[in-house]
Amino acid sequence: MKYDMREQFGRYLDEFKGGDIYKHWPGKTITESDNNLFSLLSMNHHPLHLDRNYCAKQQHGQILVCGPLVISVVIGMTVSDISGKAIANLDYEKITHDGPVFIGDTIYAETEILDVRESKTKPDRGVVYVETRAFNQNGERILTLRRHVLIPKRGSAGEER
Repeated sequence: MKYDMREQFGRYLDEFKGGDIYKHWPGKTITESDNNLFSLLSMNHHPLHLDRNYCAKQQHGQILVCGPLVISVVIGMTVSDISGKAIANLDYEKITHDGPVFIGDTIYAETEILDVRESKTKPDRGVVYVETRAFNQNGERILTLRRHVLIPKRGSAGEER
């Protein structure tokens, strides 16, 4: 029998229940290289993200990690639990940077299932509404975001085999 690891990646619609909380693991420690590369790739050349001397004279006294990098890392951390079988991420809403992230911080995340509903137009899928919260190594909340994810039902025609 051929074993396919994709079967274990993500969840089907019927596996989500309102109120459930998924703790995503492992965490991710943000390196200076992570921040530099993301800043350069995304054309965000603000000195708050790149210039240690400039940052020493600013509010936090050190380089701040790019906010979109934090968002990307946190969403990536959720894929195996939340959107691994997704048809699409439909939207991202109410993204809040609750606290700063610095070079060397380790990010952890959890996702709460807020609502699960079947599609009104396609019976083989549904929408899962989630809130993801991220924390640094000290347990301080650094990011909160909500999104709707379109997820297939188990046994749907579009399901990978």
